[in-house]
Amino acid sequence: MKQQFLGRLSAPPSTEFFDSNSNKVDRLVLNKFTLYETKTNYYVVGSNQSDNRFRILKIDRTTPTELNVIEDDVIYSKIEIMDTLSYLEEGNKTSGGLNKVLSAYGIVGFIKFTDGYYISLITKRSAVALIGGHYIYHIDETTLRPIGQRTKPEKNSDEYKYINIFNNVDLTKNFYFSYTYDITHTLQHNMTRPPNRRNFSYNEMFVWNSYLLENGFRSLKNNSDWILPIIHGFVDQSKISIFGRNIVVTLIARRSRYFAGARFLKRGVNDQGYVANDVETEQIVSEMSTTSFHRSGLHDNPYYTSYVQHRGSIPLFWSQDVNLAPKPPIEINFRDPFFAAAALHFDNMFKRYGAPIIVLNLIKTKEKNPREGILGDEFAETMDYLSQFLPDKCLKYIAWDMSKARKGDDDVVDLMEGFAEEYLADTGFFHSGPEAWINKRRMYLRQNGIVRTNCIDCLDRTNAAQLIIGKCALGHQLYALGIIDKPWVPVDSDVVNMLTDMYHDHGDTIALQYGGSNLVNTIDSYRKINQWTSHSRDLIENLRRYYNNAFADAEKQDAINLFLGNFVPEKGKINLWDLPNDYYLHNEDPRYKRQRRSYIHWWTKDVLQVKDDQQLDVSRYQLVPRLARQFDDETDPYSGYWIEYYRPRLFTSFEKLFASNMNSTTKYIPAT
Repeated sequence: MKQQFLGRLSAPPSTEFFDSNSNKVDRLVLNKFTLYETKTNYYVVGSNQSDNRFRILKIDRTTPTELNVIEDDVIYSKIEIMDTLSYLEEGNKTSGGLNKVLSAYGIVGFIKFTDGYYISLITKRSAVALIGGHYIYHIDETTLRPIGQRTKPEKNSDEYKYINIFNNVDLTKNFYFSYTYDITHTLQHNMTRPPNRRNFSYNEMFVWNSYLLENGFRSLKNNSDWILPIIHGFVDQSKISIFGRNIVVTLIARRSRYFAGARFLKRGVNDQGYVANDVETEQIVSEMSTTSFHRSGLHDNPYYTSYVQHRGSIPLFWSQDVNLAPKPPIEINFRDPFFAAAALHFDNMFKRYGAPIIVLNLIKTKEKNPREGILGDEFAETMDYLSQFLPDKCLKYIAWDMSKARKGDDDVVDLMEGFAEEYLADTGFFHSGPEAWINKRRMYLRQNGIVRTNCIDCLDRTNAAQLIIGKCALGHQLYALGIIDKPWVPVDSDVVNMLTDMYHDHGDTIALQYGGSNLVNTIDSYRKINQWTSHSRDLIENLRRYYNNAFADAEKQDAINLFLGNFVPEKGKINLWDLPNDYYLHNEDPRYKRQRRSYIHWWTKDVLQVKDDQQLDVSRYQLVPRLARQFDDETDPYSGYWIEYYRPRLFTSFEKLFASNMNSTTKYIPAT
């Protein structure tokens, strides 16, 4: 599209959010999209929440095998966009005119199989959470449309097969996005980073549509207004009143897109240090007396807390054969005396979370026929080797046979709570401002370090342990907010029942994504209640899990590899379904191995800093001057996104205003 008919910048620069260092407009938040087509082009018109400013994306349709996407930098007013569309209608009248195709809520990205490119669009969404005035949405429906002229591929063609494989990644199941909140990062990161776009970047580890977006926009780092990152995992939000104060608990699980896949086809670690079933779980507890992140300054609302945990497969080269045996044997495929892949994994974790990394290994230690113990011994040797070169207390390894404790007389929950209190003392948690004055504790709290929990599958035992750790964190979070008078909540309280329900849903969702069934063992199994119900659930879920692993995982793995860009189809070359396995898709070509890192100084020194040695960054608590604006703007870091939440010029019902259907705790109250 040529500049002469694209008009001018509709709003004076003073009304935009500027990056003071570069003197450029920050961004326009686009959350409504309309797709138009002519014979030669697609035009995507994106608008802000108020429908008063617009941008245009042009996609060339004349060469569908080559993707040509042009972002127009001009921002249009309502009148200007109507004039531009009229101009396009008139200019294409002889070839069929300008036709509206559909309305959408976001661009998932672009994908090419063997013939030409397709565009994937979000056509339905639902709000599932509200954090600081920012909506988080679940994808309810998508559509895949060819860029070129619509022609139905032949039924037995490679193109047809690839489309079916691609559609096996169901984007309507546990994929989430937000227009104004960076859900790829933790709350601590979002509330402490410097407030301009030059310091903004998505965590690409959790952007599942990264490959699809980069096909059209080259890089996620260019901060295009059209880029909408999508995470895969779990989001839930619940509300409860404690002593008359409204508390909202939000649980966000982010699945890594690196080395992702189905249970038996993705075990252990690859040679780049990425592990299977890598999930970051964040527990946000906030008091809703003030919804916004801001009070008197930028991000200074003291009523937000968060605690982050991690789960991931044991970082060794190991596997299990896919078969119908209840417990397939475990094999260690390769033994590295210097544990280079595990070193890469923990170095990456130091970069992500700081120190200490507390590794909680819950696999069995004593078995009649050694199975899990084979991995346990090798993992212990790995941790001994890696930790000997580190400063003290940076990498802690705890091996605890949770299954044995469950079968014995020990109270698993009480023991785990004792461990959790130690872990919380080591890592801390995030609090956005000073604690309530009645606590007389620290002024500002940051989480530095993380608890990394694993069992064999990182599903059942791991989820139970994470729930207990989350329960202990909840007590400290409520205490920091001044809600309770000591940092502890009883097991059989309403708020813990609510949290338990959320973690069960969280565990079931991750188990379905990785293992093909719900959790086999829940926290009730470890509390030794409802044993008959638990036993019947164990049997059913085990059968479902092994059936899915044997018959459905291969198709799921192919779809994930295609969606994430691990395999790129090329006409006339090897097909995805002809590969004996996908090993080479996730590991480096041995002919082009990167230079080996030091076997002794295996970590990145700059990021390895124990919490007690860190200096408090007080710069973020200083007031940031606000620029004069003629009207509220979604890019205003103080109040702009309220246009999405509060619509002053639009009739809004209470049902719409209360952003999500939060879980109710009334089910825990006995009927009278």
